[in-house]
Amino acid sequence: MEKETERIEAFSDGVFAISVTLLVLELHIPEVKDGNTYTHLLEQLKLQWPGYIAFVISFFSIFIIWVNHHKVFKQIYKRNTGLMFANGLILFLVSLVSFPSALLARFFLTDSKQLSVTIYTGLFVLINLAFNLLWQQATSDKKLLRPGISDAAIRQLRNNYLYGFPTYLAAFVVSFFYPDLALSICVLLWVFWAASSKKINFTETPAL
Repeated sequence: MEKETERIEAFSDGVFAISVTLLVLELHIPEVKDGNTYTHLLEQLKLQWPGYIAFVISFFSIFIIWVNHHKVFKQIYKRNTGLMFANGLILFLVSLVSFPSALLARFFLTDSKQLSVTIYTGLFVLINLAFNLLWQQATSDKKLLRPGISDAAIRQLRNNYLYGFPTYLAAFVVSFFYPDLALSICVLLWVFWAASSKKINFTETPAL
């Protein structure tokens, strides 16, 4: 079967690449006056540690989203309008990741920490919903999928994203009270997805 989604994938890869690039713009060169010693520079760099954490977390979140996006589109061979709009929603939300990442970097050490984490985790609730919508659109007509994909693989992919929703929602709710814990929940979920995605069997099991 000829693959019809190559342009969608190429455009998506471009959006992911730009989104990752935007993250680094929030890493600022410290303003150190002439004549200051290296210790002054070191102190200024240390003060920016929330920005480094926000960059690392956001980079790997986008990377894992891209990995899952790639795995999904390896199973999608044809397109329809609903699938294209669902994919567009994912890209729209991914392109926004740099904004809450910047909020984390700027306000993590202030009284606005809770709000910045809430906005951050809330965005990933929406991203997960968009992924569920994409896979629902793809599986609503199995003719859109790669020939030979197993029903078990379809269910497992769906369940992976469905499990993500209550987890992200829990992180969002927890962020109102324990923002550090909320971020930890998101990171643990990304580790789970990274570990579990390679265990999915995408081929049909022959009947015995």
